[in-house]
Amino acid sequence: MKYHVATFGCQMNEADSQRLASELEKLGLRATDARDEADVLVLNTCVVRQGAEDKALSYLHMIRPLKQRRPNVVVGVMGCLVGVRGNTPLKKAFPWVDVFMAPSEPGPMVDFLLQREGKRLAEAETRARFALQDGDAAQTQPGFLKLPEHEIGKRVTANVPIVYGCSHACTFCIIPFRRGAERSRPIGEIVNEVRSLVVQGVKEVTLLGQIVDRYGYDLLGDDYAIKRYNPGAASGVPSQNLPVHAPLVDLLRVVNDIDGLARVRFLTSHPNWMTDELLDAVRELPKVMPHIEVPVQAGDDEVLRRMRRGYTSDDYRRLIERIRAKVPNVAIATDIIVGFCGETEAQFMRTFELLEELKLDVVHLAKYSPRPHTVAAREFADDVPEEEKERRFRLLEAQHERITGQINQQYLGQTVEVLVEGEHKGKWRGRTPQNKLVFFEDAHKDWRGQMAQVKIAWAGPWSMQGSVQASA
Repeated sequence: MKYHVATFGCQMNEADSQRLASELEKLGLRATDARDEADVLVLNTCVVRQGAEDKALSYLHMIRPLKQRRPNVVVGVMGCLVGVRGNTPLKKAFPWVDVFMAPSEPGPMVDFLLQREGKRLAEAETRARFALQDGDAAQTQPGFLKLPEHEIGKRVTANVPIVYGCSHACTFCIIPFRRGAERSRPIGEIVNEVRSLVVQGVKEVTLLGQIVDRYGYDLLGDDYAIKRYNPGAASGVPSQNLPVHAPLVDLLRVVNDIDGLARVRFLTSHPNWMTDELLDAVRELPKVMPHIEVPVQAGDDEVLRRMRRGYTSDDYRRLIERIRAKVPNVAIATDIIVGFCGETEAQFMRTFELLEELKLDVVHLAKYSPRPHTVAAREFADDVPEEEKERRFRLLEAQHERITGQINQQYLGQTVEVLVEGEHKGKWRGRTPQNKLVFFEDAHKDWRGQMAQVKIAWAGPWSMQGSVQASA
């Protein structure tokens, strides 16, 4: 039997699809890139923006004829379109779908297949579980993730969720409703997953959470010591109750010590939860990369208040200054929403001016779209015209291209360390510690999964090119 998983959305969705693929491989299924050849066809969905939801719905309607031609094909839908609060409306709207799975929950598909196929799949599962042998990463331990057969020894990077859901509830965000409350995974389970990936050839992992800095806070007992922490100092933003010691730092230290692992990243951070201790760990731990993703969302204080972000633009400025002071050669990425409810031209220009001042490495842009069940959809009017949202988006896009191009020009003539992920159009491709994309040519060696020292000869806003100097 063959399976095909189509994944829309963020790195968390990619990780969820990887987990589903792992469970299907344990049942003896094998992956196929051809949707029409699949015996099990799954769509993993995103609804964080209206465009993403429309894309998922379009895909579901597109595969209906396939189900009509091949009624034995098992069709599944996973992710934020399904959510954690039931799927009765979806069952009525899409009767040709056999299985609905909440985000990060492959169990319903596994149960469906076992019930339908019975003994044959159960025997295949037993064989597949023990296809790999490794002491510390035994497949019987919680967290073990078996890569698809065609990826073992070839996948260089992988995403590892460490905290599911979110309890912050920004007014624009549908994630708490679709993915549920914040839930941290046990540290031992996470470490075993990373070890299992390393055994199968992975060199770099990215630890994921909607607010990754909050990893482990929900697991702390009542007697855990806390302190008052205020990232904005005298800004007037309410202080946060934070533990004296951040659990994410513990996790980073353990993962940093895993043999065979070369690099560790984590995302996404939140300005209110990034402590000095965490930044010190980024600086001190050799495998943790100097690459921080910390969204600001807007540069105007009134817009930030309506978004319920919990900080001011000056707080964010001080945070960026603190990150750069503590982590040498750091690259910083942010997220921006243009056209949020009530955003005036003057308020938008404060965002433009903030980005012009801070000159961040990456800016992920999105146009605001109301999402059901969010505070913004209930209480605010979506009153910025679509053409104005588009104009603001394009203005920031051009600014970002210019600033990123200037930043990358500084790498010309430098030799950078690149973890090579694979080939693309006849060139090797990989990333620097700062997550900069680099291409180089070398027909005489298989560089996949290796460190290369590359001297940069050309630098654009989205990638760089150079010549390999030597192995790291």
